Amino acid sequence: MDILVATGLIVLLFVALASGLWIGMALVAVGLVAMDLATTRPVGDSMVLTIWGSTSSWTLTALPLFLWMGEILFRTKLSEDMFKGLAPWLNKLPGRLLHVNVIGSTIFAAVSGSSAATCATIGRISLPELRQRGYPESLAVGSLAGAATLGLLIPPSIIMIVYGVAADVSIAKLFIAGVVPGLVLATLFMGYIVVWSLLHPEQIPAAEADMNLRAKLYASRHLIPVVLLIGAVLGSIYSGVATATEAAAIGVLGSLVVAAVEGSLSWKSFVEGVGAACRVYCMIGLILAGAAFLTLAMGFVGLPRHLAEFITAQHLSPFALVLALTVFYLVLGCFLDGISMVVLTIGVLLPTVQAAGFDLIWFGIFTVLLVELAQITPPVGLNLFVLQGLTKHELTYVARTAMPMFLMMLLAAVLSYFGQDVILWLPSRM
Repeated sequence: MDILVATGLIVLLFVALASGLWIGMALVAVGLVAMDLATTRPVGDSMVLTIWGSTSSWTLTALPLFLWMGEILFRTKLSEDMFKGLAPWLNKLPGRLLHVNVIGSTIFAAVSGSSAATCATIGRISLPELRQRGYPESLAVGSLAGAATLGLLIPPSIIMIVYGVAADVSIAKLFIAGVVPGLVLATLFMGYIVVWSLLHPEQIPAAEADMNLRAKLYASRHLIPVVLLIGAVLGSIYSGVATATEAAAIGVLGSLVVAAVEGSLSWKSFVEGVGAACRVYCMIGLILAGAAFLTLAMGFVGLPRHLAEFITAQHLSPFALVLALTVFYLVLGCFLDGISMVVLTIGVLLPTVQAAGFDLIWFGIFTVLLVELAQITPPVGLNLFVLQGLTKHELTYVARTAMPMFLMMLLAAVLSYFGQDVILWLPSRM
């Protein structure tokens, strides 16, 4: 009987999500139905205690701070400065300034923590510049769609904070574990651009007049603010001086200093940044609270146990389990945003993942890679919507241009299974 109830609740959840109801409210509503069917204990008490416990974590305090930091930087000239600092060094590389999308996103990811913020910020400066210089529109848009997802993988990452809270693992170790996969994925993106450019040399504009070393170094002065900010945030974490939450506060202070020095800090931009960060965090907080309550309710129904029993009965090898989870998250990514995917599934999947012998730090990185895919998966890929707004192209066009980067990310997710020791090497040194 309980398996029928669990199946019915899953169907009800998808119906609620498809109806357009707020995701957090949909999760709470399905949890209420599940609790009413599966237990006689007071539902109100359980809901209040669960929601309070999920939203009062000290670790979770880092989330709104990193969101605020990203909003402040979004309103500065940081991305324009990065373009000026990077462009002279890319003149002889096949693909030339197209690599600014990847390198710029990699750098900005290390100070924003958000894929959408990275996409919008880098896109606003790089796409007009690339169009003006005659670079192919499809590759410019597609490379940015993929590279912007590095905002989720390269620390500090908002989605890693959410996973760390849900899985009860060290956020600092998650952050440092994301460094190598993030750089590998950026290299794959740049490798694709190089190969495409060598195969289609006629579509790449001619190289601009080369600068001497002194001129290149002088242009690189524009990178100093972002390098100092990255050093302050990540250095304080990895040196043990600050926790992830304290480092987020350092990042906010640093971003305010950068904005003030560049002359982009005003009372209006300050209020807009605080308001935008609050709105996003309220949305995320509601999702986290609803998912925590639904996870409790599903525990009473027995869904985690049934899922574990089902997967165990299939006698899947660890690699087959990874492939099954990849397909599972790809399908889920067509309907949910990344944060919803994590908070809705981690509580259910962790017992199975631990039984298979996977390290939870590695599984966090693997999950983030799959969540990155959801950012460019129609119909609800957030980066696709951001780029649609920036470029005015149809969503289908943006999705097509992002397909090569989607395949690179899928390759990285599969390769992460074979590179578990590499991913865990840095965290093991902490």
